Amino acid sequence: MKAWLLDGIHNLRLEKQPLRKANVQERMPQKGEVLVRISCCGVCHTELDEIEGRTPPARYPVIPGHQIVGHVEEAGSDVKLPAGQRVGIAWIYSACGTCAFCLSGSENLCTGFRATGRDVNGGYADYITVPAAYTYSIPDYLTDAEAAPLLCAGAIGYRSVKLSQIETHGSVLGLAGFGASNHLVLQLVRNMLPHVMVWVFARSKAEQELALELGATWAGDYRLTPPEPADAIIDTTPAWLPVLTALQHLKPGGRLIINAIRKESDDANSLNNLDYARHLWMEKEVKSVANITAADVREFLNRAALCKLRPVVQEYAMDEANRALWEAKNQPARGARVLVNTL
Repeated sequence: MKAWLLDGIHNLRLEKQPLRKANVQERMPQKGEVLVRISCCGVCHTELDEIEGRTPPARYPVIPGHQIVGHVEEAGSDVKLPAGQRVGIAWIYSACGTCAFCLSGSENLCTGFRATGRDVNGGYADYITVPAAYTYSIPDYLTDAEAAPLLCAGAIGYRSVKLSQIETHGSVLGLAGFGASNHLVLQLVRNMLPHVMVWVFARSKAEQELALELGATWAGDYRLTPPEPADAIIDTTPAWLPVLTALQHLKPGGRLIINAIRKESDDANSLNNLDYARHLWMEKEVKSVANITAADVREFLNRAALCKLRPVVQEYAMDEANRALWEAKNQPARGARVLVNTL
């Protein structure tokens, strides 16, 4: 099969071709597994974290990609998924299943957690073999390309909303960053919690305009002051400076949810400007989001179907993987980027 391989750490500021195209042998499914023919794979900032070494793969070479939609090609023994069944595959590839975290439904915290496209081969390819238990049914109303971002950007956004504990009438939710994840969070909250005000910090005019189109009360640059302090803010940026900005605009007792697997170190010196009285006092909380559980993905897909949630998608051919990554690093997008296979 054709696949895009990452051979080691790159710096995308200098290197526009971090992945190389190669022919590799697909792995046949064993007991409990399925071989999936990939139709598309979402492009996530986590791929940049892998390429630039902030969350390095367990081995090289590796096929990146973890927002995968495809169709079952072949099933191993003890698997009831029929050939041709459309399925989704997310960041969580597997967990140990026996530790206290797994048994309590928090397998995202398991020390044996394995990530699709980092610890095992992922979706920048023609095929992938995965545990059937970690595949997900896709709502019928979505195209394959529309479904792909829901499997990570959407599911991790849903987990962030749950952790924010936003539900009271008249609450205010802030969104810092408006890419693939928060543009789905906004739609989800507008549908599920219409009594919650949502404002958005976004770096580009295009992102701000999209936020207003999708129902944000206000959208603006980080240097501006939103209309009201927030009860909770979900940060999806790769940087540290928005964290300080967000803390400054939280109400007393407010909660900042940091939805990023890693932060880039370039502006780490921003933390030197952390001021206890201005940023943290009055019982403000900071909580990180660690991975996702299988339940997060299933619950979110069900919620998305109820709301008829539909992401804004920018499509690329699978052969344009390097270009898509370069643009993910350097250019704002309206919504989510998705690689589409031409198999």
